[in-house]
Amino acid sequence: MLHSLRVLLVLLLIQLQSSFESTKGSSVDDGEWAVDFSMGDEGECNIEIRDVNSITYTEFIKEYAYTKPVILRGLTDNSNFRFLCSKSNLLKEYGEKTVRLSTANTHSYNKVDVQFEEFVKFLLTPQSEDALGSDTLYFFGDNNFTEWHSLFEEYKAPPYSLPHMSPAYSFGIAGPGTGVPFHWHGPGFSEVIYGRKRWFLYPPDQAPEFQPNHTTLSWVSFSYPNLELHQMPVECTIRPGEVLYFPDRWWHATLNLDTSVFISTFLG
Repeated sequence: MLHSLRVLLVLLLIQLQSSFESTKGSSVDDGEWAVDFSMGDEGECNIEIRDVNSITYTEFIKEYAYTKPVILRGLTDNSNFRFLCSKSNLLKEYGEKTVRLSTANTHSYNKVDVQFEEFVKFLLTPQSEDALGSDTLYFFGDNNFTEWHSLFEEYKAPPYSLPHMSPAYSFGIAGPGTGVPFHWHGPGFSEVIYGRKRWFLYPPDQAPEFQPNHTTLSWVSFSYPNLELHQMPVECTIRPGEVLYFPDRWWHATLNLDTSVFISTFLG
């Protein structure tokens, strides 16, 4: 009887230790950004995925740079940048800094300045389907490059560029269900550091139907299911370690499936 109790106790301790290690590992993997709510539907992926070992710069220019999106894997090792972007590290370094938030509508009409800590603790929340873009604050792009310079120095940008163009970074953090509705601009790369980001894209000559003040979540919930085959977007969900390239003037919208940390490299 005593022996059986000892065996049971040992097994219980092993299970508790395993559970602790699993939780500990999960905390490291998600950078402490994970919340109870996330979106499960990643959708389909109809964008070509190329491993860094299967594509050359010449092939990138010839096959994708001016014609269609592509997802690139293994381009760079941003493990150190990822470590610096954990929730605790960013709060420690930038918690008292002021960040500028934009409304998440197509034209980003309004800007609001708040402390980074306030944004993380109170505004980084899941999006509801009925929220308007003008009522949703989004942290992306309006970075103070003097204050954030030391962080951006650690980022290894995609090594591919376009002739006569130079890169500019835009860093962002957003809650599940948030995103930027359809818009277009010059070419660029987008990399997810934590979380998952779903992308929807259309070529320049195929403008999607959307309401500029409706969120991407609203479009996915109410418009996307009713699209006919010829209206379907080019789409995919990218994860950490993957970089999406989009060509010049391609329409695109994004939807964060989790609390996401991400950085874009715009070429101009």
